[in-house]
Amino acid sequence: MINLRQLHTSLAPIMVLPLLLTLITGVVFQIAAVTGNGNDYVWLLELHTGKFGAIDLHKIYPFLNAAGLFTMIITGITMWFKRRTRRQR
Repeated sequence: MINLRQLHTSLAPIMVLPLLLTLITGVVFQIAAVTGNGNDYVWLLELHTGKFGAIDLHKIYPFLNAAGLFTMIITGITMWFKRRTRRQR
């Protein structure tokens, strides 16, 4: 069986950059759109959806982000519940 702590620990450094990139580009573009400057920041949407110049991941980038985040959430919650159960004994 896969050790959840090892999976969580090895996946966290890999997932931090794509998640931060998605978060920052989404928020900055939304602020630009609300202030009426959305057209000047359309390039942020390309980064937000996984289009990195010559490397075009826009078809799979959201799914990879979602799968990584989902895995982090499930392993984190599972480890938390296991730790909590051990403390109550």
